[in-house]
Amino acid sequence: MRRSLNTDKRDFAAIFLPGFTLLSLLVLWEIAVHLSQVEPWILPGPSQIIGALWQARELLWQHSIQTIYETTLGLGIAVVIGIALATAIEWSQSLRKAIYPLLIVSQTIPIIAVAPLLIIWFGYGLLPKVLVVALVCFFPITINLADGYRLVDREMIRLLSAMGAGPGRIFTMVKLPAALPFFFSGLRIAGTYSVMGAVIGEWLGATKGLGIFMTRSSQSYLTDRVFAAILVITCLSLAIYLIIEGVARLTMPWYYRKKETI
Repeated sequence: MRRSLNTDKRDFAAIFLPGFTLLSLLVLWEIAVHLSQVEPWILPGPSQIIGALWQARELLWQHSIQTIYETTLGLGIAVVIGIALATAIEWSQSLRKAIYPLLIVSQTIPIIAVAPLLIIWFGYGLLPKVLVVALVCFFPITINLADGYRLVDREMIRLLSAMGAGPGRIFTMVKLPAALPFFFSGLRIAGTYSVMGAVIGEWLGATKGLGIFMTRSSQSYLTDRVFAAILVITCLSLAIYLIIEGVARLTMPWYYRKKETI
């Protein structure tokens, strides 16, 4: 009973304190804008941003649909390729030695430098935006899952081997379940970055999407609309994170039960 009460208090604090802090910052922002009388095209207040969000809701929705489509395709491609490559690396030590260092080096190349090349090669259509999202999401999924495979309890593997289990059975019964928490950790990171990847691709050239909406708004000095688009991007990223968290809880109920008992 006491543990349940303590858990409820921690959950309440985890929700209330960040919300209260954010609300306080918004109130201070609104007061500061009114007192300083700063021009709205330089820094609009939260109330003006909410007004712009409501006025441009239909336009924002149309652009959001395009960004969501690009994000979903890119993230899906990254998940499929990431799982395949991480699993291949686990099955072949030679492949791990050949590819793993290259994966690390690839992350030193800024995506903002690669995106223009994709535009040049594939034009201004859907494909370069999807590829940008896939490139952004691919690394955390692959590396986390590969590390999850590598950190599996070796004593358990030796036990199953002694009992006559083959490599395939060991993989499905031990390695894969043990690596799932690592996979979802990488997927959470990738999910929150995925919308950003789509927006970066749209910045560089697009006819529809939140990135081009922000570009046009900033060029027209509609700063309140830029902030409205940022708010939408934040909400989309949070929505993707919550969906991934929900899938993780459905896929790994034993993992979350274990965490709740600690």
